[in-house]
Amino acid sequence: MNIAVIICAAGNSKRFVEGQKHNLEAAKKKQFADVAGRPAFLRSVELFADRENVKQIILSIPAEDEEMFKITHEANLSFHGVKMCLGGAERFETVAKALELVKDEIDFVAVHDAVRCCLTEKWVDDVFKAAEKTGAAMLACPIVATLKKVKDGQITETVDRTGLYEAQTPQVFRKDLLKKAYANLGSLDKSKVSDDSQLVEALGQKVAIVETDSSNIKITTKADIAIAEAIIKSRLKSKPKGYVGPYGDAQW
Repeated sequence: MNIAVIICAAGNSKRFVEGQKHNLEAAKKKQFADVAGRPAFLRSVELFADRENVKQIILSIPAEDEEMFKITHEANLSFHGVKMCLGGAERFETVAKALELVKDEIDFVAVHDAVRCCLTEKWVDDVFKAAEKTGAAMLACPIVATLKKVKDGQITETVDRTGLYEAQTPQVFRKDLLKKAYANLGSLDKSKVSDDSQLVEALGQKVAIVETDSSNIKITTKADIAIAEAIIKSRLKSKPKGYVGPYGDAQW
């Protein structure tokens, strides 16, 4: 199947930047923040760039950062054949704009958070296969924490977590199905739309899940960067023993 990947990097990162403007590096939007040596968004691009079935990558960025982004990152994106797209005020507007750029020959569209840069190749393989089989699939992690419902600072209920999962990305859909879901957006309460699966579900379409774990982290706060870096470093292959050539050490 031919797949287009929409990578959402157009958020304003309010929670990430808030209270950290005294530090220029910390005040960067989270999608541009350094994670183990490379910007978070670029790590996400690289997760899909070399896959044979990924025929198109569209990166949505904030309109206000377009000039800066082209100066600092356009060369890297051109190398990976990435198409840039200016995002909207809300996530669903960003994805809708990117959908307009998807090529005719594409069969499936994957939507991925730019700041979810600890994705594994196996999870990508599995969710692509599940989507090909069912038409709609996404990554999700079972909730293991105890959940409390709160009102006015007081616990009103302990929520039964049985069968509850945390939605993750990528979320992968047949192109025609996702376009139909976005065409139906006007009939929904947009203030309650939080992901693409929700739009597809509103059509009555079942969405399969591929179970992951919490290491498929979405960077939300500054503290999450250290966690993401630890996850990435823990997955690095060990340095080979013996002679690896005159330039071998450069990769370690």
